[in-house]
Amino acid sequence: MDKNQFLNFDMKNEGEIFELLINLARYLRSSEGCPWDRKQTSLDFAKYAKEECEEFIEALKKGSIDEINEEFGDALFILLASAVAGESEGKMNLSEALQCAHRKMIRRHEHVFGEKKAVTEEEEAWNSWHKVKEAEKKKKST
Repeated sequence: MDKNQFLNFDMKNEGEIFELLINLARYLRSSEGCPWDRKQTSLDFAKYAKEECEEFIEALKKGSIDEINEEFGDALFILLASAVAGESEGKMNLSEALQCAHRKMIRRHEHVFGEKKAVTEEEEAWNSWHKVKEAEKKKKST
């Protein structure tokens, strides 16, 4: 992987930037990358993610667009770094995790994508979400 691709980029498409961030996380763990990143485990990065998410929440409360964008990017990148570390540890597969998230969001929004009627009130949507979530938890525990 050529490190120059990370230094000089002009992408506007979210998908391309997302892919570049994933590749950056992989590069940083490579032999040409950063010793600190290589040493971190998926759990180490996950612990940092908690801190980054708290900073993102604070930025949202303050309302500065630049700060919100920066803190969201930090939180997203640290989660990607955790996933990349998890892949190298044999604990997960990023592509499969993204697919799982997609399928889960479709299932949890049965009021949007399922046979049931679309809800019109926020509370109905919330209740529908939690009903599906609880059914999934019961299924996992049996």
